[in-house]
Amino acid sequence: MKDKFIELTLGSYIISHGYNSKNKEMMEHVPSDKFSKKIVPISRIKSVSEKYILTNYVDGRWIYWEYNEDYETVKSMLV
Repeated sequence: MKDKFIELTLGSYIISHGYNSKNKEMMEHVPSDKFSKKIVPISRIKSVSEKYILTNYVDGRWIYWEYNEDYETVKSMLV
């Protein structure tokens, strides 16, 4: 099966590294002062909110990307 991709303009992001022994999510905030275009495989996208697009990442991690496009635009690209 061939992967499909979308182009998004992404900025700051948050990496979820899993959970600690007290079941608290371990988050790493990575700020960016600008947005840049990236090609994202649709198969990596788990959800989209009005501010973030959630994708899977390496080694079972998750990444929450801020995106610059309008929510309805991203929705129409995926539906």
